[in-house]
Amino acid sequence: MNVFEKQNLPAQAFERLLAIMDDLRAQCPWDKKQTLETLRHLTIEETYELSEAILDGDMQEIKKELGDLMLHLVFYSKIGSETNDFDITDVCNGICEKLINRHPHIYSDVIAETEEQVKQNWEQIKLKEGNKSVLSGVPSSLPALVKASRIQEKARGVGFDFEEKHQVWEKVEEELREFKAEFNVVDNIVIDKEKAEAEFGDLLFSLINYARFININPEDALEKTNRKFIKRFQYLESKASDLNKSLQDMTLAEMDVFWNEAKKI
Repeated sequence: MNVFEKQNLPAQAFERLLAIMDDLRAQCPWDKKQTLETLRHLTIEETYELSEAILDGDMQEIKKELGDLMLHLVFYSKIGSETNDFDITDVCNGICEKLINRHPHIYSDVIAETEEQVKQNWEQIKLKEGNKSVLSGVPSSLPALVKASRIQEKARGVGFDFEEKHQVWEKVEEELREFKAEFNVVDNIVIDKEKAEAEFGDLLFSLINYARFININPEDALEKTNRKFIKRFQYLESKASDLNKSLQDMTLAEMDVFWNEAKKI
């Protein structure tokens, strides 16, 4: 295949990528040195860059980041083929077989008419495949916020969940009371830091649970708040610079004026 020629069909475009990967692995000093382990942290970085592009709603950037991530998948498969453990064909066939097996409502005679039924079937099939626990599919290395969401989704898949969202909110209020109980109300001093930390974790877990009930992704929500804060804080810094001041030289009241301005932008 001529790797310099752009392809218009999906299969041919994918073959072009595979051919380029073969060239790079054979001829490029950097690509020849890479291993599964050296690529790992780069893949994580690319995944976060894709996530950021999605939150920005930048379709061209999403396309670019998808390409970067696809390159990594091809790269891992190339390395696997060199050790005779697996190749890209094995990877593609493996995911195809998994999808067929886990969608019996599409490829067999199982009935699943709702999203919840699909999720419940999915978890039951995974247990039959040999998973010892419903939660074993949650990677231990996930960030805690994302992990909490996945744990709750997995538990719901086998019916372990609250029935109504008001019950979840009552749990949030209960956890908030227990967290507040760990403070000296007058001086706002933590009585037992270890216990307060545990109660704070319970509070966050219950809030994440409530977010799931009202179809809010807590990770997305928090990241949007992070971005909003950064934008407003940088506006505040800019205004302080216009006055030839540093933030340390300004009173909180002065900063609040610009902060409130930033909120209107």
